[in-house]
Amino acid sequence: MPSRVLSHSIVRVKRSIDPGLVRDNLSEMSRVLAAAHDPALIEDFLYSLYTEAEADEIAKRWALVKRIAEGMPQRAIAEELRLSLCKITRGSRELKKDGSAFKRMLEIAGYEVVEKTPRRRRS
Repeated sequence: MPSRVLSHSIVRVKRSIDPGLVRDNLSEMSRVLAAAHDPALIEDFLYSLYTEAEADEIAKRWALVKRIAEGMPQRAIAEELRLSLCKITRGSRELKKDGSAFKRMLEIAGYEVVEKTPRRRRS
């Protein structure tokens, strides 16, 4: 019996970001989620929307923002959640912005954001 060799080619799709598509769909999803008034439905929707890896990533990002708000040191957050310091630093910067959506959402969720005072450098 002759053997056949099948060639498999890997197709790489260049991912490009369409800002209009992102803006329009996130805006619509935000309105729908706000109108749902049903946490169980929203949770089911999110589990349906995300892959397991995406859900893990989103959950860790929310957890890191909560830890930052509680005043936990960034290195401890990185170790606990196994995240890079870059992601944690980004979360920290977002939390410090004027009118921070992170801060407002944390307050809606019942968290108190701890304002850290900057450390003084030793001379």
